[in-house]
Amino acid sequence: MNATDLLDLCPVVPVVVLHDAADAVPVARALVAGGLPAIEVTLRTPAALDAIKRIAAEVEGAVVGAGTVVTPRQAAEAAGAGARFLVSPGCTDRLRAAMTDTGLPFLAGVATASEAMALLEHGVTAMKFFPAKAAGGPAYLKALAGPLPQVRFCPTGGITLDTAGDYLSLPNVGCVGGTWLTPDDAVRAGDWARIEDLARAAAALR
Repeated sequence: MNATDLLDLCPVVPVVVLHDAADAVPVARALVAGGLPAIEVTLRTPAALDAIKRIAAEVEGAVVGAGTVVTPRQAAEAAGAGARFLVSPGCTDRLRAAMTDTGLPFLAGVATASEAMALLEHGVTAMKFFPAKAAGGPAYLKALAGPLPQVRFCPTGGITLDTAGDYLSLPNVGCVGGTWLTPDDAVRAGDWARIEDLARAAAALR
């Protein structure tokens, strides 16, 4: 799988924050059952790496990745935990090189044309657009399609079920990332059926 393949796995990539690794497997199973195999577990909590390990080992059909990768060490740790892709909110030369060194597909975050062009110089054509809503939303991405037609994006940040379609209708958007699929209250309550329903609604966007 390369980064372009990742963009085509499903219309919405769940962006998941897990505070307890014990929740990882049931959450992932609910998302996969709802039709969303690509799952981004953010490295925002101490439980994240263990959660990635568990999903990689136990959830058939899941393509688990690590999000919020901001250092070279995190890139290496995520690869060691079994992540199959990496996502960063922004990018530096050191981080890009470290993610490349893992051999995993990655979506480096950009918010401007200049940042996208800097990645293009290294042959990177699949990117994360973050923070999508705050950085200009669908109108900004539509404007980028003219001068940078070779770039495809996964916008993330402030996207909801109601606005996802506005992004997915653009030719330079492969998928979107969203946190709405795994609400904290649903995870705390163990309401896996609700998460599966949210995933199914998102999967139906395309």
